Amino acid sequence: MLPRSGVGQRHLQCGRQLNGFSKFLAYPMGRGGAGEPEPTWPELREAENIPAARILNPKFPYSRPTFLQFHSDEEIAFSSDHQMRPIIVPKDISKLPWDSGYAEAVNAGKSELNEDQACVHREVLHRPELRSSRSLESHNAAAYLPYVYFGIFDGHAGIGAAVAASNQLHHIIQEKLVDVLDHLLPPLEGCTSATVERVAKRGIALWFPEKEISIESLIVGALESAFWDMDQLIAEDRKKYKIKGGCTALVALFILGKLYVANAGDSRAVVCKNNQALPMSNDFTPESERQRVRQLAALRPSLLGADFTHLDFNRRPVQRDLGKRILYRDAYMTGWAYKTVSAQDLKIPVVNGEGKRSRVLATIGVTRGFGDHDLRALNSTPVKPFLSSQPEVQILDIMNENIDDSDLLIMGTDGLWDVTSNERAVETVKKSLSHFSSDNDTRKYRYTSAAQDLVMQSRGKLIEKNIWRTSDGRSATIDDISVFVIPLTPYKKEFLKWQSEFDAIHGLYDNNLDTENTFGELSLKTSPGKISMVKTLIKENLPDKLEKKIYTKSTNVSPLVAEETKPINVMTHNVNVNSSAEKIFQNASASSKISSKALQEKNALVPSASEESKQINVQQKAETRDVDNLQRELRIGFSAQDMASDSLQSKNMLLSDELSEQNNLLDEPSIIGENQITTDTKKEH
Repeated sequence: MLPRSGVGQRHLQCGRQLNGFSKFLAYPMGRGGAGEPEPTWPELREAENIPAARILNPKFPYSRPTFLQFHSDEEIAFSSDHQMRPIIVPKDISKLPWDSGYAEAVNAGKSELNEDQACVHREVLHRPELRSSRSLESHNAAAYLPYVYFGIFDGHAGIGAAVAASNQLHHIIQEKLVDVLDHLLPPLEGCTSATVERVAKRGIALWFPEKEISIESLIVGALESAFWDMDQLIAEDRKKYKIKGGCTALVALFILGKLYVANAGDSRAVVCKNNQALPMSNDFTPESERQRVRQLAALRPSLLGADFTHLDFNRRPVQRDLGKRILYRDAYMTGWAYKTVSAQDLKIPVVNGEGKRSRVLATIGVTRGFGDHDLRALNSTPVKPFLSSQPEVQILDIMNENIDDSDLLIMGTDGLWDVTSNERAVETVKKSLSHFSSDNDTRKYRYTSAAQDLVMQSRGKLIEKNIWRTSDGRSATIDDISVFVIPLTPYKKEFLKWQSEFDAIHGLYDNNLDTENTFGELSLKTSPGKISMVKTLIKENLPDKLEKKIYTKSTNVSPLVAEETKPINVMTHNVNVNSSAEKIFQNASASSKISSKALQEKNALVPSASEESKQINVQQKAETRDVDNLQRELRIGFSAQDMASDSLQSKNMLLSDELSEQNNLLDEPSIIGENQITTDTKKEH
């Protein structure tokens, strides 16, 4: 019901054209005289801020989701029939990934158009320097990271915000993910020199910060910042385009083997696993966020205007309660206490009502989402300060779950969940899927059928004019309904395939060799090409460069050893290396003044120094240990300036495990320093 104006009851007349349809807009006949448009309260109050002579056009035309393939105004008009409320499904299910199901139905007359929007996108994150005219296959898995995006947006007080979000949010998320691509897909062997150079210039600390940050937190941060930017974009665009109302947002992102669900509003996502309902989101309504809203009102009372209070009462105090004691709750309280009612307590609570009827500033029934920047309460108090675009993000690790064909994700606007519980939705889907056998040619439509059944259950049947009932006789929803039913198994298979390609290219398959020829578990990561890159990164980022090569006489040399066998002095130049970086070299270096006793203890560790093959094996083990430590320490995150230690300020850094006698006396390892040989049995060099 519309409020009365100062002159009298507002009367409505219709008229505007959009996309070939006759659209309805409220124009009062009164305060400004006949023919002068005046917005109704509160949904259209924001239009009062726009000059009458200035006509703003929509940034994006109204349409239904692109995967429905509506190509004419007649199709859109049919989907908006409030009397029939037809259930719409895609004409071609191949337009959705993994034969996912989608269905929608318009409201029963609550608004002229279906204010829900939905979108699906398959996207790929590219390394900027690898984009070219060549196909993705030419770069293999090393060059790109695929992901799949589903979004549902439930509009209110207009279609503008929902249409804007469905057309733009996925682009913003893409930009945010590209910003952290070096973390999600770190450059390894096989990447171009441009990538290595870019990472080196930005510092090793780029993907090794002081505080360890998980990939999950980076993706969550990308979603959170994208939601914020989307809301700010709507705030800016509303000055140039016609963007009415607001919307909730529910996004499902499949990336790196996990499902990320970001929710801002009262739409909901539920995973059906083992025929059990696993909630992947929480509803954000005035009821669920009562505490947050009241605390904000208490901290900033100026936002309340003259008609609202941050206090909460067990019942609304009235005039006759003045001076009496009733139960109340302040913003800092979770329990209840008694308070003597004063005149200030007769104001309207900032959150008024209970359950689905609760409202913020007696105006809006949702607390998170996009838009509503110009929405005002009855006394012109802005509502937006109490609303938030921050999403709650929940994660499901699909790769660590035992997933089968019956496991899926249900996404729906509140029109579905108003009359259908999570458990009832899972039961409905299970029953629908059971109608399709494994050898049935129509099996690929099973998820579409499940989505259709969910919409049918909440929409119900028309009993009489504008009265809809569910199958069990309860009142059905009169709101717009949009539903996705998304299987999880196909994504898991896709990711496993991509992961195997990625691992194969980067040589991360471990080779379980016998103990005679391995040090721990060796893998292709110890290949000369990768070692060269690792050493280059270290060398370019150390405060002063180190020149290092290894003495050897043996002809059976590991590929990790320098090509030339002639000795080259090991030199350092005022390098300050901390204890963490010392671990990189501790298995390959020793002091130039090792005592005889220490040397004897070292030689005692070699089971048979006279056996040439075993000595070479020990040598190879030390070499591999050296490189493995180099690479491991580089990857766990020490910055260039932290790779320094006071313990290696000696001018003679010696690589003892790599030395052997030049006279083929392999039974007595030599350690050569600057102008010194510390082996008693060595007579001449």
